[in-house]
Formats: sequence, C-alpha cells, structure tokens
Amino acid sequence: MMNIAVLVSGGGTNLQALIDAQGRGELPNGKIALVLASKPGVYALERAAKAGIPSDVLVRRDFPTQDAYDEALIGRLEAARIDLIVLAGFLTIISERVVGRFENRIINVHPSLIPSFCGEGYYGLRVHEEALRRGVKVTGATVHFVNNVCDGGPIILQRAVEVQEGDTPELLQRRVMEQAEWKLLPKAAALFCEGRLAVEGAIVHIREE
Repeated sequence: MMNIAVLVSGGGTNLQALIDAQGRGELPNGKIALVLASKPGVYALERAAKAGIPSDVLVRRDFPTQDAYDEALIGRLEAARIDLIVLAGFLTIISERVVGRFENRIINVHPSLIPSFCGEGYYGLRVHEEALRRGVKVTGATVHFVNNVCDGGPIILQRAVEVQEGDTPELLQRRVMEQAEWKLLPKAAALFCEGRLAVEGAIVHIREE
C-alpha cells in the first residue's frame, strides 16, 4: 500500500475527487495519508478532517529561507512515509531540491491540454480566459509528473473537453473539472500506486495490467 500526500492551497475540489475515488475502491494500492496545506483555514483541511485524513499546514512566509521551508516540507513528507505527492491546486513554489528528492513521484493536474495555455502565470481562471480569448474549440486537462520546468514534466494522462457556445471562464472551468480533472487525477494516482507508470526521458509509458 502506497502512501499519498495531497498538497492544497484552497477549496480542495481535486482533493475531494481523490477522497471519493478512494471511497469507491478506485485506489486499491494507495491511500491518502496526509493533506498538507499552504495556509491555514482553507476548506480543503475541512475535507481532510471529514474523511479522517491527517493534515498539516506549512506556510512559506513562516520560514526565513527557501531552504528552511524545503527542509520542513521534506521532513513532513518523509515522516509520513509518502510515496506519491499530488499537487492539487498547490500555489507555493516547489523547489528543485524537493523535486529532486521526490523525482518522478510528484504529479500535478493542469486545466488545459499541455502544451497549450501552460507555464508561468497560467493557473486558475487565467487558463480558461486565455482559451476562450484564443477561440479554441477543444480544451481539457493534463496530469503530468513535476520537474523543474513549470508544467513541463512528462505527461501521464490527458482528456479533451469541448468548448461550448456562450461559455464563460467560470462555466468552462467547471466543465473541465467535472469531465477531466476529477477523473484523470485519481486514475493517474491509481496507475502510479499500481506500479504501471514508467518514465523514459520525456515519455511516460503505461504498462498493461
């Protein structure tokens, strides 16, 4: 059984998708062992409490340096014997040191079909605003491993979502979450915990069951 840490900064809708998947038995080889928030009082911590999942808060500004923060983050993750880290709307920078310590063990969900509308500054509604501004007909979500390039790690799974006439950024955001993010993230976590993901350079191979 692999231990999963979910790192959050807000409401925790993607965390809830993982909790629900676990409740349905869709993470048979993994369990959510820790929810770590970047600030106190966020609703994601309530979701963790309701599900009986241990949680903690690490606020970057409480630490004098990035190194001190990294040390605390790594220490908390290793104390919980974490095998997989899931970034679920986590807005604090993950440093090269942390990425290196957990190489190919950190995954992130991004609300577009990478390489479109990704990279520095593309998060939250900004992604969907840009998709609508450019007039794309199809958008979606991507789950990828995290490396030292923003949204640049090897792609694990993607799912397309149709852009509809009259969409606002908020409507599109909700559809992408419901049709793509909340399905892809638990699936990617399950594949990892089953040992079915193999990274070769920039390519992720999914082994057959």
